[in-house]
Amino acid sequence: MTINYKKELETAAKSMILVHEPDVLIKMIARTIVHRIKVSHAAILLHEKDRSTYVLDISKGKVGVKIPAGFARMDTDNPLIQFFLDSKSRKIFNGGPFLLDKAEEILSGDSDDVAKELLKGAVHQIGIYESVVCVPSYFRDELLALLMLGKKSDGSAFGQDELDFFMALASDVAMAIRNAQLFRELENELEKKKRLFFNTTVALAAAIEAKDHYTHGHTNRVTSLGLEIARKMAHQNKTYADAAFMENLHVACLLHDIGKIGVPESILNKIEPLTQDEWVKIKEHPVIGVNILQSIKELDEVILGVKYHHERYDGSGYPEGLKGEQIPVIASIIAVADAFDAMTTNRVYRAAKSREVAINEIQQLSGRQFHPLIAEVFITLCREGRI
Repeated sequence: MTINYKKELETAAKSMILVHEPDVLIKMIARTIVHRIKVSHAAILLHEKDRSTYVLDISKGKVGVKIPAGFARMDTDNPLIQFFLDSKSRKIFNGGPFLLDKAEEILSGDSDDVAKELLKGAVHQIGIYESVVCVPSYFRDELLALLMLGKKSDGSAFGQDELDFFMALASDVAMAIRNAQLFRELENELEKKKRLFFNTTVALAAAIEAKDHYTHGHTNRVTSLGLEIARKMAHQNKTYADAAFMENLHVACLLHDIGKIGVPESILNKIEPLTQDEWVKIKEHPVIGVNILQSIKELDEVILGVKYHHERYDGSGYPEGLKGEQIPVIASIIAVADAFDAMTTNRVYRAAKSREVAINEIQQLSGRQFHPLIAEVFITLCREGRI
């Protein structure tokens, strides 16, 4: 059957551009070559830049010639790698694939070209992999990968159309590998920034608790409770099964009381009942929290939880007296978690309520202080023993 190499190349290119994992991409390429071109085996060595080496990433084909992934490697001083890194040596094949039969023909001649010594070492390396063709894959001047191909299954020689296909494929492979690597690097960078952000958030939460002596551990407990409620809600309704929502809730739980940084310690740690003016100061902490965080655009959803976690479903809360569905879900979740922990924690001015009493109170206040759906989810979790 005649293969339409142009069509094969277009199909491969379209598939490669959608893959962001280098390992998956490499496996797909090797499988395509073995099955479509019918070679005995194909192996791909991928450049690991941080280690200055080329490692066998995938080997496909007959069992007898397959090499386990990671088992073989070539450092940058390897003759085959040096051959493809040396512009003079590459001219031997006019910048095309390294052909074993042509290399052996050159070596058998009388020429004493200095490149022959490097060529001899390269031939030896290709022989180790039982290959007859080696195709380099470059991105600009960077050698990203080597494609090692065994003989064709029917024993015939590779035609020029097949060699041209390999070179065109190698060019697309280089671009796809580089894109995949850049995507991975971007993901790693984002993950680093995310860890830094969360560590900073935890530090801010610790600063709040250091100021308010009677709420030690409160932030972590509210965060655990809030996330547990959200996970149950996500299980019941896919609307809440959103990674971004969970991340925003996590941060909002950690920072829900950040505004207390702006409340005098004499009020936060007061043993006697608070005066009316002092209560006014306490109630300012959600807005103070907003003022602290509002310059960070990425925290828009987080700020909703910080600002409105003291709103009540019947509209009697603060700072704006929002009612019912006007209150953001993220704030309503924090409200239940915050209230439960406050009720079950000892304070200087009152003893902690029992778990059962606190659960009953949240149930009684469902639809008045607390969002009915979230209160119901909370009660369910308690009955299941998960809270």
